[in-house]
Amino acid sequence: MSPPPPLEGLRPGGLLAGLLALRVDSASLASLAGLAAAALHFAGALKSTPPGAALPIDLTLLAGAATLPLLLLLLLTRRWWLHWGAGPPLAAAALLWLWLVLAGTWSLSHGILPAKLADVVLMGPPMLLIGLAVGADGGARRLFCGATLLVGPLVAASTAWGLAHGEVVLGGLAGANPDLLRVQYQLAGQAIACAAGLGAVRLIESRRWRGRLFWAGYTVALAAAALLPGGRTALVSLGLSVLLMPALRCWSAGRPRAALGWVGVAALGGGAGMALLLAQAEALEGLRTLERFTEGGLEASARPTLWRAALDWAGAMAPWGLGTGGFTLAAGYGERRGLYPHNHALEALAEGGLPGLLLWLACFGGALLLMLARSRHAAPQRVARIAALVLPVALAALVSTDLGNRMVWFALGLTLSLGVVARRDRRTDSPPPVSS
Repeated sequence: MSPPPPLEGLRPGGLLAGLLALRVDSASLASLAGLAAAALHFAGALKSTPPGAALPIDLTLLAGAATLPLLLLLLLTRRWWLHWGAGPPLAAAALLWLWLVLAGTWSLSHGILPAKLADVVLMGPPMLLIGLAVGADGGARRLFCGATLLVGPLVAASTAWGLAHGEVVLGGLAGANPDLLRVQYQLAGQAIACAAGLGAVRLIESRRWRGRLFWAGYTVALAAAALLPGGRTALVSLGLSVLLMPALRCWSAGRPRAALGWVGVAALGGGAGMALLLAQAEALEGLRTLERFTEGGLEASARPTLWRAALDWAGAMAPWGLGTGGFTLAAGYGERRGLYPHNHALEALAEGGLPGLLLWLACFGGALLLMLARSRHAAPQRVARIAALVLPVALAALVSTDLGNRMVWFALGLTLSLGVVARRDRRTDSPPPVSS
């Protein structure tokens, strides 16, 4: 009886040949750009969680350092096709950045101007490109959505734990820094809203009752968590996401009746739950978001004053505007960036004049038209997920953030990614193992 043949790795040269055969699949590795992009996109919210706060370096810098090389690898290992409809919004975005730089030449600001231009010109283009690439590639998009589904509960649990132990104060309570608190609860609410929208989409896609119950509980839990931080816009965006994103998923798949049925059921359920809470005054204690809704609503907010001031100065300085970063000085607030117009369109009009507004409409309005046009042609699950990620940020752009917000430019890239097709370039796949 002959002895068994020696193991491959133990033959002379077999181990070396095996090590040479272990080559990293660069195309699969590039999909990790979705995880890194999620960390970068939600870095502001993750910094308020215990793991994010415990990091020895800034999470934004860490996530950015991980995203850029993975983005380059993603661009090199895919073949890209651009729909013609994505061209005009991309061109308008580039012209808007250029115009904001030019408008800075007649701005009176010396403090806000350099910081704002750095955010718009240095962060805007790469964030748009990251959103464009991650949204177009299937693997990166799946990892991004999966990470978002984890980030939402993590931020929600961290917020609830911090409030319960008195280690975080949210909602603009007396004695706290209003600018920092506003940013904190807005970012936390956006992360929760994005995750809830994705959870609702997963609910409508589930074929088994076990999955439906899990995703229903997941979405309801996040909706309850959104009542804690104090972000009214985030709560509204969460409600709209849960109401509309599953309906968009069904409508894109050619199921209009299912879409209408979901809207009806979700509206009744959400309305009943909200009415039950509002009917019990003691239930509002600690629910800072609902408390802010009952404290005077829009009349108690500074936004109407800022909007009127933006319109007045846009008319006074037509057609070229105040110059980039010049609104707060003209409105009498000094070099305080936090008192921007709180609406991207009004900000573009007041500081960039009519050219700024037209370029903003061509950029962001063109992206919206592209999404509507592609919603019946792109994969339904892709359309619904991207819309769920974009809606909370889009609403924040209309009432909360300025043009230097990197999350807005990333969301713009996600929207335009519906006009981009990415396919793995087979020439970048790993070669066959080396034979010994």
